[in-house]
Amino acid sequence: MAYPGIQESRIRQLNECEPVQGRYVLYWMQQSQRPQMNHALEAAVHEANARGQGVVVAFGLTDAYPEANLRHYTFMLEGLKETAETLKQRGIRMTVRLGSPPEAALDLGREASLIVCDRGYLRHQRAWREQVARRAACRVIQVESDVVVPVEAATLKAEIGARTLRPRIHRRMADYLLEVKEVPVRVRHAELRLAGLDLSDIESILKGLKIDRRVGSVRRFKGGAAEAHRRFADFLKHRLGRYARNHNQPQTDDTSAMSPYLHFGQISPLYMAMEIAKAAAPQEAKDAFLEELIVRRELACNFTHFTSDYDAYGCLPNWARESLAAHRRDRRPYRYSDRQLETAETHDPYWNAAMREMACTGYMHNYMRMYWGKKILEWSRSPEEGFATTLALNNRFFLDGRDPNSYAGVAWIYGVHDRAWPSRPVFGKVRTMVAAGLERKCDIHGYVEKVGRLCMEENQ
Repeated sequence: MAYPGIQESRIRQLNECEPVQGRYVLYWMQQSQRPQMNHALEAAVHEANARGQGVVVAFGLTDAYPEANLRHYTFMLEGLKETAETLKQRGIRMTVRLGSPPEAALDLGREASLIVCDRGYLRHQRAWREQVARRAACRVIQVESDVVVPVEAATLKAEIGARTLRPRIHRRMADYLLEVKEVPVRVRHAELRLAGLDLSDIESILKGLKIDRRVGSVRRFKGGAAEAHRRFADFLKHRLGRYARNHNQPQTDDTSAMSPYLHFGQISPLYMAMEIAKAAAPQEAKDAFLEELIVRRELACNFTHFTSDYDAYGCLPNWARESLAAHRRDRRPYRYSDRQLETAETHDPYWNAAMREMACTGYMHNYMRMYWGKKILEWSRSPEEGFATTLALNNRFFLDGRDPNSYAGVAWIYGVHDRAWPSRPVFGKVRTMVAAGLERKCDIHGYVEKVGRLCMEENQ
């Protein structure tokens, strides 16, 4: 299998079936929820053109997605609505089916000549694709479009940190920084009649879903590829130049805030990397952003791909678990219930501000995410309890929760991708963060004031 402009290392045949004579080529969209710069979509168009057929795009909407709530579903459906409209203009029919994602793919796959799917790096995403590949009567092809350098193209093992993955990524990056060109659709299927949800009425869809509604949608972030591209263009024009010196300054807005859009695949990381390379900004700023977008983000994908228990305390390195265990009985001056944490009722005004930003907006400045997680470890009865609490809050409130970055980020709080430090109470050799450090390194009071404004705007 070879498609013009798509590297072979992005393509994997998932079963031994041959293509059959069906009505269309099916692209089962799940991770890469966008209509442009999407390797899997363009591969499906190539296959359809070669057969003289059209393309159908299917999305399986399950209300049983692990830890997802109203906040996540609203943002995702806003993006899916726009994607379906954009694909229709191109002559491609998209349908969103309520139910198990693999069952949606298999149902529509009964009339497909071939099934193309995109790739996710979490346990259930792999299981879904394996299920479809095992049960489908036609060939199933997976095409990676979620990272710049596919995980196995960089390394075949879990890397211990950015310092070991970085040179491997950099050696391969030039091979992958290539535009994915839109392929003309020869047979239009835009008006094909297929059962599915009416995306013009998102509110009705949301009301019909059996989902957790305790965490509501947010005003600060609207889902969709157009909004993602608009926000990113604004970042390139107005803030990228200050990124190197300010990305660890939470009182500023000099970050891209693109993580929700990357999580839902509403914007291509490849597109972002190529736009950064062309931007009129200091090289230092561009290098700093690409480090986060490619090396750090793809380190997280490496972690979840090669670490089976990435969401469990056992994923921590031995030195971290042993050190935390040695300090299990250390005195903890402050302890808080889950309710007190959720409502930001601690003695620490900096932590409270970070929790309020997260609860109100679905986002938190990355520098504060580190401090936020370290304090939960410090305030928990045990490191195991702290790990579980940190991950649960992360996945519940963040729009970009339940992501490889989430699992790697929480694990980093407890020692993953880090080194041993001089031993301290409670933390042992795991890195600490303290309020005095925030006061020394940034305008933390300015951050607290900024969060107050953001929450006021959100609640108006």
